[in-house]
Amino acid sequence: MLSSIGNYFERLVMERLRDTLDENGNSPDAEYAEDLACVALNYLPPRYVRHSVDLASHLSDAEQRNMQEEVSDAVNFAIATTRRRKKVRDLNLG
Repeated sequence: MLSSIGNYFERLVMERLRDTLDENGNSPDAEYAEDLACVALNYLPPRYVRHSVDLASHLSDAEQRNMQEEVSDAVNFAIATTRRRKKVRDLNLG
């Protein structure tokens, strides 16, 4: 029944993650990328839509830039958080 409803940020986060990881020359496994996406999406407020095209057409240029900045911040937070957690885990195991 609700299959047409989705969080608009999901697509933006996945695109930004892919671009960021490609820029850094990383090719992480799917599980790691999904972990990053979850952390980033939990950092952002949900923005549910039925059709992403509808939302995009109603946003001003400033609102679109703001959303892209929010997504970029969330992805950077996710990467930093997972790196920090890995270091702590490695220290506790070592």
